[in-house]
Amino acid sequence: MATDADMAVFGEAAPYLRKSEKERIAAQNKPFDAKTSVFVAHPKESFVKGTIQSKESGKVTVKTEGGEVNQIFPMNPPKYDKIEDMAMMTHLH
Repeated sequence: MATDADMAVFGEAAPYLRKSEKERIAAQNKPFDAKTSVFVAHPKESFVKGTIQSKESGKVTVKTEGGEVNQIFPMNPPKYDKIEDMAMMTHLH
C-alpha cells in the first residue's frame, strides 16, 4: 500500500488519486450503516448519497441530497473511497 510520501510523485493530482492517511483513518472511523446507506440514481448528478428512512408495502422512502428517487443502489462504506483494489468493495455498480 502506498504511503503519503509515495503519492508525492503525482504532485497536484495525488489528492484525486488517493485519500491522505489522515482522511483514510477518519473514513474508517466514520459511522456507517450498510442497511440504510444507498446511492440514488439522479438525472443530473448520476448518483447522489441517500439514507433509507422507511420501508413499507414495497415502497422505500429515501432522504437524499436532492432530486427524485427512481432507483436505489447499496452504498460501500467510506473506507472504500478511492480504494486501489475494487475486488475488496462490497458493491459494484
